[in-house]
Amino acid sequence: MRVIGGKAKGTQLKAPRRQLIRPTTNLVKEAIFSILESTVSCWDCVLDLYAGSGALGIEALSRQAEWADFVDQSRKCCDIIKYNLDRARLLDKAHIYCCSANKAVAFLSNSYDIIFMDPPYSESSVGNLLATIANSKLIGENSTIVVCHANRFPLSSNYDGLHLAKQRHYGDTFISIYQREG
Repeated sequence: MRVIGGKAKGTQLKAPRRQLIRPTTNLVKEAIFSILESTVSCWDCVLDLYAGSGALGIEALSRQAEWADFVDQSRKCCDIIKYNLDRARLLDKAHIYCCSANKAVAFLSNSYDIIFMDPPYSESSVGNLLATIANSKLIGENSTIVVCHANRFPLSSNYDGLHLAKQRHYGDTFISIYQREG
């Protein structure tokens, strides 16, 4: 796994053992960032929920983002995110929260331009978390939420003012892009 674009392009990223996470493939990462580069104008602040290795947030920092908050409940994953940020020379542009995504959504108060959600495919409560995020301070007028998920827990096309703007799938990975209505 590596950074595929921007100033840290080519940096190899360390990933936790497969039992802890399901790393986002380079194909899926390229698809996500191709969509974002053609649809999102502001990338200043990003949030990477269920961060795992931090690959999505680090990719955003490498390309355009000024700041990224990373959230993962595994101490081992948090240590790997820190290692990867340091290796990509992006540690000074990030903060890592070692807690559950639900807990982070409850206490974070920044508004984010892009929120990445790449939960384990066995996580059935992604829709509930999307509804919570839709009604939180995390969403600004032009926020975009990128959700990587399996189809076994289908997501709704609307969550309290967030609507499904695009959806793509690659194998069993679905990429759902949500934006504020209006």
